[in-house]
Amino acid sequence: MIVTLKALSALLSYPGAELQQVAPEIAAMLGEETLLSAVRIDDLAPLLGELAGHDLFDLQERFVHLFDRSRTLSLNLFEHVHGDSRARGSAMVDLLETYRAAGLEPMGPELPDHLPILLEYLSQRPLAEGRDTLADAAHIFVALAERLDRRQSSYAAVFRALADLAATSASAELIAEAAATPDDDPDDLEALDAVWEEATVTFGPDPNAACPAGRDILARMAPPAPAPRGN
Repeated sequence: MIVTLKALSALLSYPGAELQQVAPEIAAMLGEETLLSAVRIDDLAPLLGELAGHDLFDLQERFVHLFDRSRTLSLNLFEHVHGDSRARGSAMVDLLETYRAAGLEPMGPELPDHLPILLEYLSQRPLAEGRDTLADAAHIFVALAERLDRRQSSYAAVFRALADLAATSASAELIAEAAATPDDDPDDLEALDAVWEEATVTFGPDPNAACPAGRDILARMAPPAPAPRGN
């Protein structure tokens, strides 16, 4: 298991009492595996301190305000890479089948493209595969880190860590494209409801719908084709 990806998955999950209990130990775990630089581990210290020391209700309220009430900070990865809901739904069907083929059955209400679920899956895969998959989304991680920095959120450190773990640096062009979407206002509930109503996800096959970024992510995760049998 890749402990670093497991830990980052936990940090991006809805805060609970269990996460509060293990938060003080996460920095040491990350240091032992050495996939992240000391700078990146230190960068996570404010978030770890908040998770360990703040009131759980306040942590949960902050989490919802950031990630559930702001579409531009959504933790559902395909929200950022697909231009229409049908493409996203089709990609999630493929993603769910990929999880199941690897023996992972996502539990709970979250969609298959929820980033903590993807990181949980990648933590069980070879490191090179995980790095390649993260590379396809590196520009999204950089854009999310910048948006969270503007809100002075310590969660930005998680996305900087993910960008560092990617096999290659994100291109400036893709970063600019991802960052071009204007930040939405999480306190404008009427506008937020309208946006989510328009973005209803439709599950179903549509081989022509997926955008290149989504196809790249799925291609990285596809199980290898069986070798041809001899005559």
